[in-house]
Amino acid sequence: MDILLTYFPELTSEQETRFRSLESLYNEWNSKINVISRKDISELYERHVLHSLAIGKFIKFLPGTKILDAGTGGGFPGIPLAILFPGVHFHLIDSVGKKIKVVNEISSALGLKNVTTGQIRLESLKAKYDFVVSRAVTRLPEFAGWAKKNISPVNKNAIPNGILYLKGGDLSSELKPFKKNVLVQDLSQYFKEEYFKTKKLVYIEF
Repeated sequence: MDILLTYFPELTSEQETRFRSLESLYNEWNSKINVISRKDISELYERHVLHSLAIGKFIKFLPGTKILDAGTGGGFPGIPLAILFPGVHFHLIDSVGKKIKVVNEISSALGLKNVTTGQIRLESLKAKYDFVVSRAVTRLPEFAGWAKKNISPVNKNAIPNGILYLKGGDLSSELKPFKKNVLVQDLSQYFKEEYFKTKKLVYIEF
């Protein structure tokens, strides 16, 4: 938890309480329904919570913004972002029902009123959002092909609407189809931990 306070010292007491609660909640639910690998659960705050919050270092979403977290798994990056941005609405979807069950239970236990969920594939979703966020669910060209229909044409934030995608490694081949309107941020510019040296945030404007 201390790692979050290092990078987000402005957290309110309510936000800090919610972030602290994540450890016991994920330990409890992960023992019933495996949504985080056994080797990673001990690194929850660095590898899952802080990783998710990298998006919050790149953009400060305005209140009223609508975000879709596609392929949320156990609730990342959606749940940490929903704690960080209480005035923003987050819709978390996954095709696996048991993962959505965990997300529902954790968001309910935290008292998050700005989170809704759905068991649905991104390809089948028709609603519009300001941004679609995700953590490495598939190759970027495929993901962008599915997500672009869900991005609203009406902009309200400091940057135009689009995709915010967290992924690691060499992305050069995946980025080739995108000739313009793409920005890649190394997460090492936000966080000094070794884990983030190869991690990136890709912003694709639509």
